[in-house]
Parts: sequence; C-alpha cells; structure tokens
Amino acid sequence: MMSNFEEALGFELKASNLLYILCDFETLQKKSLNLENFVQICKKLDVKVVQYRDKISSNSIQKENLFYLKENLNIPIIINDKIDLIEFADGLHLGQEDFDKIHNDKKIATKLIRKKIGKKLLGLSTHNEIEILEANDLDLDMIGLGAYRNTSTKDVSTLLGDKISYLAKISKHPVCAIGGVKIEDKIENITFNVVGSAIYLK
Repeated sequence: MMSNFEEALGFELKASNLLYILCDFETLQKKSLNLENFVQICKKLDVKVVQYRDKISSNSIQKENLFYLKENLNIPIIINDKIDLIEFADGLHLGQEDFDKIHNDKKIATKLIRKKIGKKLLGLSTHNEIEILEANDLDLDMIGLGAYRNTSTKDVSTLLGDKISYLAKISKHPVCAIGGVKIEDKIENITFNVVGSAIYLK
C-alpha cells in the first residue's frame, strides 16, 4: 500500500536522491528573480517537492505565492513553519523548536498538529540519532536530516558529513538531506536532496 507521501507524489518512494527545492522568497528577491523564474528552474530540474519559506511577506502575499506555485507546479508544495497557511499548501515542515512550542511532549504536539492539518504532509527537522529515534514514533511523512555540509545561509552547530548515511538508515520515514546539499550529490539512504541557493548556480 502506498504511503500518504507516495500518494501525494504519485509514485513509490525509495532512497534515490530526488530533488526537493527550497523556495526562499527573500533569496529570490535578492537575486532579482521572481516566482515565474523559480517555476522554470523547477521544471528544468524535474523537482519533486517544493518547500516555500517566507519571513518577509504579509500572509496575503504568501497566500498568492502559494496559489501561484500550486497552479504552475504539479507537485506537493510544503509551507515552512506557518501552520496558519496550511490550507493553501500540501504540507508543513517544522523544526524541533516549533514542535516544542506546541507541546513539550512531541507525541502530543504531533496529535495537535494533525488535528489542524489532517492528512496533509508533515515533516520534522532532525540532527542526531536521538531525534531520529524519537521521530520514528511520530505520525510524520518525512524527516529533514542535517546539516550535511556547512552552509552560508545558516549557522550550523552539527555537521554530519558522511555520518548522514548511517543516521538516515535508522529512520522509518523518508529522509530529506538538508544543509549545504547539492543537486548532484549521491548520498546513500537519502530519499531527497533538499537544495536551497545552489539551484540558482545552475
């Protein structure tokens, strides 16, 4: 039987370094690009998932942008952090601290999130073995795991490097490698390469 995530994608998932692209609206603007340019890049690269992150726009602009992405890309669009915009997206990705803000027991936090988002996709960032084992017991569709390499866009306290493949193997959920990941990286046991600014270098 297909998982919730596989149904959203329309195909069976296996660890094969598929492309999951971050659409950071602020980065687009800094590079003088618009959503139309972003959509063209996604189509050219055969991207399978997009995560929309926007720390600068009003909710109404973010809604418009999510509509645009959903209309022009026939793939799951995941919103970063903004649970209040979930009705305009196909899923939600949260960090450890986002879960903790909802409830300090992650199982209860997950239940509360599920109450709000239903069967939409849910991802959680993880950084070590303890967080992955904890995630294995949660009703998630995927985990983010990193940082794989150093990245210029975020201060990284934990660099996993080659250890990422061992850690990915212990996850029950599909693993999305994050942090300094490149399009062409072939990382064992990783389902998705989550690529940010590196897509604009192509």
